[in-house]
Amino acid sequence: ATLLKATKRGGAVASTGLVDSADLPTSVFPFILRGVSLLGIDSGFTPTELRREIWNKLAGDWKLSQLGQLKIDCNLEGLDPEIDKILAGGQRGRVVVDLQ
Repeated sequence: ATLLKATKRGGAVASTGLVDSADLPTSVFPFILRGVSLLGIDSGFTPTELRREIWNKLAGDWKLSQLGQLKIDCNLEGLDPEIDKILAGGQRGRVVVDLQ
């Protein structure tokens, strides 16, 4: 819903799978009042050769230089503060927990 609020008039938002759930907690207003489009990504039927080409670009020319900043590593002992941040809405990116 926050992403929709930040989308400019006539813009588009893409949805790429069901990571958390199929729910979309929003109203139709961003779509009908500002002409925002919701685009679904059907990668399941993308030809293998095109997938390889895209993955190679993501690993090369399109690689994000700051991708490492979107991930936090922690062990089980450091997990409680990270959970508190998530519950407070203050976590950005992903938390990778080392179970060893």
